[in-house]
Amino acid sequence: MNDVSSAAPELALKFCGLQFATPLVLLSGCVGFGEEYTRIEGFSNRDAGAVVLKGTTLKPRLGNPPHRVWETPAGMLNAIGLQNPGVEHVVHKILPTLDRTETRFLANVSGSTIEEYVEVTRQFDDSPIDGIEINISCPNVKEGGVQFGNYPEMSARVVAACRKVTRKPLITKLSPNQTDIRENARQCIEAGTDALAVINTVMGMAIDPKTRRPVIGNVQGGLSGPAIKPIALLKVHQVYEVAKVHGVPIIGQGGITTAADAIEFLLAGATAIGVGTALFYDPLVCRRINRGLTDYLRANGIARVTELVGAQLP
Repeated sequence: MNDVSSAAPELALKFCGLQFATPLVLLSGCVGFGEEYTRIEGFSNRDAGAVVLKGTTLKPRLGNPPHRVWETPAGMLNAIGLQNPGVEHVVHKILPTLDRTETRFLANVSGSTIEEYVEVTRQFDDSPIDGIEINISCPNVKEGGVQFGNYPEMSARVVAACRKVTRKPLITKLSPNQTDIRENARQCIEAGTDALAVINTVMGMAIDPKTRRPVIGNVQGGLSGPAIKPIALLKVHQVYEVAKVHGVPIIGQGGITTAADAIEFLLAGATAIGVGTALFYDPLVCRRINRGLTDYLRANGIARVTELVGAQLP
Protein backbone atom coordinates (compact mmCIF):
# COMPACT_ATOMS: atom_id res chain seq x y z
CA MET A 1 0.00 0.00 0.00
CA ASN A 2 1.10 3.57 -0.63
CA ASP A 3 1.49 6.44 1.82
CA VAL A 4 -1.30 8.86 0.91
CA SER A 5 -1.31 10.82 4.15
CA SER A 6 -0.17 14.00 2.42
CA ALA A 7 -2.49 13.85 -0.59
CA ALA A 8 -6.09 13.00 -1.26
CA PRO A 9 -6.58 9.58 -2.88
CA GLU A 10 -7.14 9.69 -6.64
CA LEU A 11 -10.64 8.86 -7.90
CA ALA A 12 -9.94 9.80 -11.52
CA LEU A 13 -9.18 7.04 -14.02
CA LYS A 14 -8.92 6.19 -17.69
CA PHE A 15 -11.73 4.07 -19.15
CA CYS A 16 -11.34 2.97 -22.77
CA GLY A 17 -9.05 5.94 -23.27
CA LEU A 18 -11.59 8.37 -21.82
CA GLN A 19 -10.73 10.43 -18.76
CA PHE A 20 -13.28 9.89 -15.96
CA ALA A 21 -13.19 12.30 -13.02
CA THR A 22 -14.57 9.53 -10.78
CA PRO A 23 -15.39 5.85 -11.32
CA LEU A 24 -19.13 6.56 -11.10
CA VAL A 25 -21.33 6.31 -14.20
CA LEU A 26 -24.94 7.52 -14.31
CA LEU A 27 -26.84 4.73 -16.03
CA SER A 28 -29.02 4.89 -19.11
CA GLY A 29 -32.69 5.58 -18.49
CA CYS A 30 -32.05 7.16 -15.10
CA VAL A 31 -31.04 10.68 -16.12
CA GLY A 32 -32.94 11.18 -19.37
CA PHE A 33 -30.66 12.79 -21.94
CA GLY A 34 -28.36 14.29 -19.33
CA GLU A 35 -30.55 17.19 -18.27
CA GLU A 36 -33.05 15.85 -15.73
CA TYR A 37 -30.95 16.15 -12.58
CA THR A 38 -29.18 19.37 -13.50
CA ARG A 39 -32.27 21.21 -12.21
CA ILE A 40 -31.71 19.87 -8.68
CA GLU A 41 -29.82 22.18 -6.34
CA GLY A 42 -26.45 20.72 -5.45
CA PHE A 43 -26.33 18.24 -8.30
CA SER A 44 -23.25 18.32 -10.49
CA ASN A 45 -22.26 16.16 -13.43
CA ARG A 46 -18.71 16.47 -12.09
CA ASP A 47 -19.66 13.92 -9.44
CA ALA A 48 -19.83 11.29 -12.20
CA GLY A 49 -17.11 10.16 -14.56
CA ALA A 50 -19.68 9.61 -17.31
CA VAL A 51 -23.37 9.89 -18.08
CA VAL A 52 -25.09 7.29 -20.27
CA LEU A 53 -27.92 8.87 -22.24
CA LYS A 54 -31.37 7.35 -22.58
CA GLY A 55 -31.71 4.38 -24.94
CA THR A 56 -31.96 5.60 -28.53
CA THR A 57 -33.45 3.87 -31.55
CA LEU A 58 -33.47 4.72 -35.25
CA LYS A 59 -37.01 6.09 -35.28
CA PRO A 60 -38.94 7.76 -32.44
CA ARG A 61 -40.71 5.41 -30.03
CA LEU A 62 -43.69 6.14 -27.77
CA GLY A 63 -42.77 3.30 -25.42
CA ASN A 64 -44.97 0.83 -23.56
CA PRO A 65 -48.48 1.39 -22.19
CA PRO A 66 -48.76 2.21 -18.45
CA HIS A 67 -48.00 1.24 -15.80
CA ARG A 68 -44.33 1.59 -16.67
CA VAL A 69 -42.77 1.77 -13.21
CA TRP A 70 -43.64 -0.13 -10.04
CA GLU A 71 -41.89 -0.10 -6.68
CA THR A 72 -41.03 -3.50 -5.22
CA PRO A 73 -39.38 -4.54 -1.94
CA ALA A 74 -35.78 -3.29 -2.20
CA GLY A 75 -36.17 -2.47 -5.87
CA MET A 76 -38.11 -1.18 -8.83
CA LEU A 77 -39.70 -2.71 -11.91
CA ASN A 78 -39.64 -0.65 -15.06
CA ALA A 79 -40.90 -1.22 -18.57
CA ILE A 80 -40.54 2.14 -20.29
CA GLY A 81 -40.18 0.51 -23.67
CA LEU A 82 -37.35 2.68 -24.98
CA GLN A 83 -39.42 5.85 -25.37
CA ASN A 84 -37.15 8.28 -27.23
CA PRO A 85 -37.24 10.88 -30.03
CA GLY A 86 -35.01 8.93 -32.42
CA VAL A 87 -31.32 9.17 -33.20
CA GLU A 88 -31.50 12.14 -35.60
CA HIS A 89 -33.16 14.32 -32.97
CA VAL A 90 -30.70 13.21 -30.28
CA VAL A 91 -27.66 13.88 -32.47
CA HIS A 92 -28.76 17.21 -33.92
CA LYS A 93 -30.92 18.72 -31.16
CA ILE A 94 -29.78 17.23 -27.83
CA LEU A 95 -26.05 16.54 -28.08
CA PRO A 96 -25.18 20.17 -28.96
CA THR A 97 -26.79 21.32 -25.67
CA LEU A 98 -24.72 19.09 -23.38
CA ASP A 99 -21.89 20.58 -21.33
CA ARG A 100 -19.05 18.22 -22.15
CA THR A 101 -16.60 20.10 -19.94
CA GLU A 102 -18.09 18.53 -16.80
CA THR A 103 -18.22 14.84 -17.67
CA ARG A 104 -18.13 12.30 -20.49
CA PHE A 105 -21.34 11.38 -22.33
CA LEU A 106 -22.06 7.93 -23.70
CA ALA A 107 -24.86 7.07 -26.12
CA ASN A 108 -27.03 4.02 -25.55
CA VAL A 109 -27.95 2.26 -28.80
CA SER A 110 -30.98 -0.02 -29.09
CA GLY A 111 -32.68 -1.71 -31.99
CA SER A 112 -34.97 -4.45 -33.25
CA THR A 113 -32.61 -5.62 -36.00
CA ILE A 114 -28.86 -5.71 -36.50
CA GLU A 115 -29.29 -3.20 -39.31
CA GLU A 116 -30.97 -0.77 -36.91
CA TYR A 117 -28.17 -1.12 -34.37
CA VAL A 118 -25.65 -0.42 -37.12
CA GLU A 119 -27.40 2.68 -38.46
CA VAL A 120 -27.89 4.21 -35.01
CA THR A 121 -24.25 3.49 -34.15
CA ARG A 122 -23.13 5.03 -37.46
CA GLN A 123 -25.02 8.23 -36.75
CA PHE A 124 -23.57 8.49 -33.26
CA ASP A 125 -20.10 7.88 -34.68
CA ASP A 126 -20.54 11.08 -36.69
CA SER A 127 -21.28 13.10 -33.54
CA PRO A 128 -19.42 14.53 -30.53
CA ILE A 129 -20.52 11.66 -28.26
CA ASP A 130 -17.59 10.22 -26.28
CA GLY A 131 -18.52 6.55 -26.50
CA ILE A 132 -21.33 4.16 -27.39
CA GLU A 133 -23.06 1.58 -25.22
CA ILE A 134 -24.79 -1.23 -27.12
CA ASN A 135 -27.99 -2.23 -25.36
CA ILE A 136 -28.44 -5.85 -26.46
CA SER A 137 -30.22 -6.87 -23.27
CA CYS A 138 -33.31 -4.76 -22.68
CA PRO A 139 -35.93 -6.90 -20.87
CA ASN A 140 -38.91 -4.59 -21.35
CA VAL A 141 -39.47 -4.60 -25.10
CA LYS A 142 -41.06 -7.41 -27.05
CA GLU A 143 -38.50 -7.43 -29.82
CA GLY A 144 -34.80 -6.88 -30.27
CA GLY A 145 -32.93 -6.59 -27.00
CA VAL A 146 -33.73 -9.77 -25.11
CA GLN A 147 -33.37 -12.00 -28.15
CA PHE A 148 -29.97 -10.55 -29.00
CA GLY A 149 -28.68 -10.37 -25.45
CA ASN A 150 -29.45 -13.87 -24.24
CA TYR A 151 -27.58 -15.72 -26.97
CA PRO A 152 -23.78 -15.27 -27.25
CA GLU A 153 -23.67 -15.75 -31.01
CA MET A 154 -26.34 -13.11 -31.60
CA SER A 155 -24.69 -10.73 -29.15
CA ALA A 156 -21.39 -11.11 -30.97
CA ARG A 157 -23.03 -10.47 -34.35
CA VAL A 158 -24.44 -7.16 -33.11
CA VAL A 159 -21.10 -6.11 -31.64
CA ALA A 160 -19.14 -7.07 -34.77
CA ALA A 161 -21.55 -5.18 -37.02
CA CYS A 162 -21.42 -2.03 -34.87
CA ARG A 163 -17.64 -2.27 -34.58
CA LYS A 164 -17.34 -1.87 -38.35
CA VAL A 165 -19.03 1.54 -38.37
CA THR A 166 -17.40 3.31 -35.44
CA ARG A 167 -13.99 4.03 -33.97
CA LYS A 168 -15.49 5.31 -30.75
CA PRO A 169 -15.25 3.15 -27.62
CA LEU A 170 -17.90 0.41 -27.66
CA ILE A 171 -19.39 -0.83 -24.40
CA THR A 172 -21.66 -3.88 -24.53
CA LYS A 173 -24.34 -4.18 -21.84
CA LEU A 174 -24.76 -7.83 -20.88
CA SER A 175 -27.97 -9.52 -19.80
CA PRO A 176 -28.16 -11.50 -16.54
CA ASN A 177 -31.02 -13.51 -18.06
CA GLN A 178 -28.84 -16.04 -19.86
CA THR A 179 -27.22 -19.41 -19.26
CA ASP A 180 -23.52 -18.46 -19.32
CA ILE A 181 -22.61 -14.79 -19.10
CA ARG A 182 -18.91 -15.65 -19.33
CA GLU A 183 -19.33 -17.15 -22.78
CA ASN A 184 -21.33 -14.14 -23.92
CA ALA A 185 -18.60 -11.83 -22.61
CA ARG A 186 -15.90 -13.82 -24.38
CA GLN A 187 -17.67 -13.72 -27.73
CA CYS A 188 -18.43 -9.99 -27.42
CA ILE A 189 -14.78 -9.29 -26.65
CA GLU A 190 -13.66 -11.31 -29.66
CA ALA A 191 -16.20 -9.41 -31.78
CA GLY A 192 -14.58 -6.11 -30.88
CA THR A 193 -16.21 -4.59 -27.80
CA ASP A 194 -13.91 -2.30 -25.82
CA ALA A 195 -15.71 -2.71 -22.50
CA LEU A 196 -18.61 -4.52 -20.85
CA ALA A 197 -21.46 -3.23 -18.68
CA VAL A 198 -22.52 -5.88 -16.17
CA ILE A 199 -25.48 -6.23 -15.65
CA ASN A 200 -28.71 -5.02 -17.14
CA THR A 201 -31.91 -5.46 -15.13
CA VAL A 202 -33.34 -8.85 -14.17
CA MET A 203 -36.68 -9.85 -15.70
CA GLY A 204 -39.60 -9.76 -13.30
CA MET A 205 -43.28 -8.95 -12.87
CA ALA A 206 -45.90 -7.88 -10.34
CA ILE A 207 -49.60 -8.78 -10.05
CA ASP A 208 -52.34 -6.66 -8.45
CA PRO A 209 -54.37 -8.96 -6.15
CA LYS A 210 -57.44 -6.74 -6.52
CA THR A 211 -57.60 -6.78 -10.30
CA ARG A 212 -55.74 -10.10 -10.64
CA ARG A 213 -53.85 -8.64 -13.56
CA PRO A 214 -50.19 -7.78 -14.14
CA VAL A 215 -49.35 -4.32 -12.83
CA ILE A 216 -46.90 -3.53 -15.62
CA GLY A 217 -48.60 -2.73 -18.92
CA ASN A 218 -45.97 -4.77 -20.74
CA VAL A 219 -46.55 -7.65 -18.25
CA GLN A 220 -42.82 -8.05 -17.62
CA GLY A 221 -40.22 -5.45 -16.78
CA GLY A 222 -36.68 -5.02 -15.60
CA LEU A 223 -36.01 -5.32 -11.87
CA SER A 224 -33.33 -2.97 -10.53
CA GLY A 225 -32.19 -1.68 -7.16
CA PRO A 226 -30.65 -3.33 -4.08
CA ALA A 227 -32.70 -6.49 -4.65
CA ILE A 228 -30.45 -7.50 -7.55
CA LYS A 229 -27.10 -6.48 -6.05
CA PRO A 230 -25.93 -10.01 -5.07
CA ILE A 231 -26.78 -11.25 -8.58
CA ALA A 232 -24.95 -8.36 -10.23
CA LEU A 233 -21.90 -8.77 -8.01
CA LEU A 234 -21.59 -12.45 -8.91
CA LYS A 235 -21.96 -11.68 -12.63
CA VAL A 236 -19.21 -9.05 -12.44
CA HIS A 237 -16.95 -11.56 -10.70
CA GLN A 238 -17.67 -14.16 -13.40
CA VAL A 239 -17.17 -11.77 -16.32
CA TYR A 240 -13.95 -10.41 -14.79
CA GLU A 241 -12.43 -13.89 -15.08
CA VAL A 242 -12.75 -13.52 -18.85
CA ALA A 243 -12.30 -9.77 -19.27
CA LYS A 244 -9.04 -9.45 -17.33
CA VAL A 245 -7.30 -11.82 -19.72
CA HIS A 246 -8.04 -9.41 -22.58
CA GLY A 247 -7.60 -6.18 -20.62
CA VAL A 248 -11.25 -5.25 -21.13
CA PRO A 249 -12.72 -3.02 -18.38
CA ILE A 250 -16.13 -3.51 -16.77
CA ILE A 251 -18.80 -1.10 -15.62
CA GLY A 252 -20.27 -2.92 -12.62
CA GLN A 253 -23.90 -2.06 -11.96
CA GLY A 254 -26.92 -3.35 -10.11
CA GLY A 255 -28.23 -2.10 -6.76
CA ILE A 256 -25.36 0.20 -5.83
CA THR A 257 -26.46 2.77 -3.24
CA THR A 258 -23.44 3.24 -0.94
CA ALA A 259 -19.67 3.50 -1.05
CA ALA A 260 -19.51 0.02 0.49
CA ASP A 261 -21.53 -1.33 -2.45
CA ALA A 262 -19.18 0.38 -4.90
CA ILE A 263 -16.13 -1.06 -3.15
CA GLU A 264 -17.56 -4.57 -3.42
CA PHE A 265 -17.97 -4.18 -7.16
CA LEU A 266 -14.47 -2.77 -7.57
CA LEU A 267 -13.02 -5.71 -5.64
CA ALA A 268 -15.03 -8.11 -7.82
CA GLY A 269 -13.38 -6.67 -10.94
CA ALA A 270 -15.31 -3.57 -12.02
CA THR A 271 -13.25 -0.57 -13.15
CA ALA A 272 -16.22 1.82 -13.12
CA ILE A 273 -19.41 1.79 -11.05
CA GLY A 274 -22.89 2.30 -12.48
CA VAL A 275 -25.46 4.15 -10.37
CA GLY A 276 -29.09 4.03 -11.42
CA THR A 277 -32.12 3.33 -9.25
CA ALA A 278 -30.59 5.08 -6.23
CA LEU A 279 -30.79 8.37 -8.15
CA PHE A 280 -34.59 8.24 -8.05
CA TYR A 281 -34.72 8.71 -4.29
CA ASP A 282 -31.34 10.37 -3.69
CA PRO A 283 -30.23 12.54 -6.64
CA LEU A 284 -27.06 13.50 -4.74
CA VAL A 285 -26.03 9.90 -4.02
CA CYS A 286 -22.91 10.14 -6.21
CA ARG A 287 -21.43 12.84 -4.01
CA ARG A 288 -21.95 10.64 -0.96
CA ILE A 289 -20.43 7.58 -2.67
CA ASN A 290 -17.39 9.54 -3.83
CA ARG A 291 -16.84 10.82 -0.31
CA GLY A 292 -17.07 7.29 1.05
CA LEU A 293 -14.65 5.96 -1.55
CA THR A 294 -12.13 8.67 -0.65
CA ASP A 295 -12.47 7.90 3.06
CA TYR A 296 -11.96 4.17 2.45
CA LEU A 297 -8.88 4.70 0.31
CA ARG A 298 -7.34 7.07 2.82
CA ALA A 299 -8.08 4.78 5.76
CA ASN A 300 -6.42 1.85 3.97
CA GLY A 301 -3.43 3.77 2.65
CA ILE A 302 -4.44 3.32 -0.99
CA ALA A 303 -3.40 6.05 -3.42
CA ARG A 304 -5.72 5.36 -6.37
CA VAL A 305 -9.15 3.82 -6.69
CA THR A 306 -7.90 1.69 -9.59
CA GLU A 307 -5.81 -0.30 -7.10
CA LEU A 308 -9.04 -1.85 -5.82
CA VAL A 309 -10.05 -3.35 -9.18
CA GLY A 310 -10.09 -7.14 -8.84
CA ALA A 311 -8.21 -6.92 -5.55
CA GLN A 312 -10.43 -9.25 -3.53
CA LEU A 313 -8.44 -11.64 -1.37
CA PRO A 314 -8.36 -15.35 -2.33
